[in-house]
Amino acid sequence: MIAILSVNSPMNTRIIALFLLLSLGACNSNEDAPNVSGIKIQLTQQHFEQDFFAIDTNQLEQSIVALDKKYPGFTTVFLSNILALMPASESSDLKSFYRAYLPLYKQSTSIFKEQKKQTQKIEQGFQYLKHYFPSYQLPTKLITFIGPINSFGSILTEDAIAIGLQLFMGKDHPLYTSEEGQALYPSYVSRKFEPSYIPVSAMNNIVLDIYPEQMSGKPLIAQMVELGKRMYVVDHLLPQLSDTLITGYSSMQLDACLNNEKNIWSFFIQNDLLYKSDPQLVREYVTDGPFTQAFGKESPGNIGQFLGWQIVKKWMKKNNQLSFDALMKKDPVQLFEEAKYKPS
Repeated sequence: MIAILSVNSPMNTRIIALFLLLSLGACNSNEDAPNVSGIKIQLTQQHFEQDFFAIDTNQLEQSIVALDKKYPGFTTVFLSNILALMPASESSDLKSFYRAYLPLYKQSTSIFKEQKKQTQKIEQGFQYLKHYFPSYQLPTKLITFIGPINSFGSILTEDAIAIGLQLFMGKDHPLYTSEEGQALYPSYVSRKFEPSYIPVSAMNNIVLDIYPEQMSGKPLIAQMVELGKRMYVVDHLLPQLSDTLITGYSSMQLDACLNNEKNIWSFFIQNDLLYKSDPQLVREYVTDGPFTQAFGKESPGNIGQFLGWQIVKKWMKKNNQLSFDALMKKDPVQLFEEAKYKPS
């Protein structure tokens, strides 16, 4: 069970022992998702990793020229931004990367069907994007690649959404479970390195492109609501995905939050946290982690996004005639005050 602790009490003093984990399931609740089957989009899928790992490293310059012809723009992004190659050592560093990651590429082909299934969900997500954000210029290409382990899971270029398969090889892949892998990505992060998280990564990136984050220095409630807005939108762009994928919580963590929503909210109210702006305090509730310390080891990290999501859902029920653009541009504190959120 999860124990809720008081911020003002010693951390070993338990004031509430609860969070009974009932099995609620974790399905997406968007039963009223609009029919977008008639929305036509242009999205060409390309597999950069296949062509990159087929190059002749003895004819490197010619191979890169050929890659650039097939992937204009992205080849430069891959070399400069993803691999971060320096001109003085570009050739040797590129060959080193090729040798080091060729085995990973060969392994990636074994889960290619699963990856392909997930990229197809991105295509459907683009139909919802066109429905909800008709003026947004969608990428016309979906490119998969394999980059360094410390590189991007998804990246937007001028005309493409690119997916870094090196971060979606399955949570138990030796690349992540090794000592080096765990130093970069502890298990609470690497457990989300499953192919099923590919659409979520892509849509989070696109929402960030449409609405860059502006949370620095804002009080806790504003940051919670901003996170909730983004989750609400991504949830509607990917209505076929489970809420565990949307939130990044495990089924047990999400069930615990749903079962104890009132108690979680009471904790924030009783400890007068909502309008606090201290960065260290705020960070405890709105950044990822193995758990939220005040709620015990069974809780999810970033628990603030859960409350922000519930607040936004309450507000949108009262304002369902408004566009998602209006939602995203709404002042978060004003949204909270208008929502009159009080879970029972």
